Amino acid sequence: MNMTEFFVHETAIVDDGVEIGPGSKIWHFSHILSGTRLGTNCTVGQNAMIGPRVVVGDNCKIQNNVSIYEAVFLEEEVFCGPSCVFTNVLTPRAFVERKHEFAPTRVKRGATIGANATIVCGVTIGRYAMVGAGSVVTKDIKDHQLVVGNPSRPSGWVSRTGERLDEDLVCPRTGEVYRETDAGLAVI
Repeated sequence: MNMTEFFVHETAIVDDGVEIGPGSKIWHFSHILSGTRLGTNCTVGQNAMIGPRVVVGDNCKIQNNVSIYEAVFLEEEVFCGPSCVFTNVLTPRAFVERKHEFAPTRVKRGATIGANATIVCGVTIGRYAMVGAGSVVTKDIKDHQLVVGNPSRPSGWVSRTGERLDEDLVCPRTGEVYRETDAGLAVI
């Protein structure tokens, strides 16, 4: 590891066997466990825990107090809000070993997960989707879909830049026009 290409705060712990991309920053009291790959230009806020064997794509922002466990895959440009958490087993018990039951979770490019949201393992969060603060995600989320609540439910659509879309599916910030597909929304 070339420590001059990225920043690790002196209170953070980075285990052996971690890959960190250039321009990434790991802040106070965070722990990156072995086998984890952190892409380029990522930010890991204070007191985060990532790993073991987690893949984080380029340009992700992981805010304070976030926990990302094994079997979670973040694509590029994912935002994880403060204190959001990912699970990796559906029926945990302290006295039952279930590491062979980890259910993979994938968060696709550009998705946003709000503060204090819980992502129950085994789901896919679509490209540029948005999970509202405090939501509990138990099912797959489509591309550009906005979900809120416990359990989370669809509550509309958002653009690539995170703007809520009206029925005309035109982004008020960029003017991009969207259309519905089986996978969610796509730019026309």
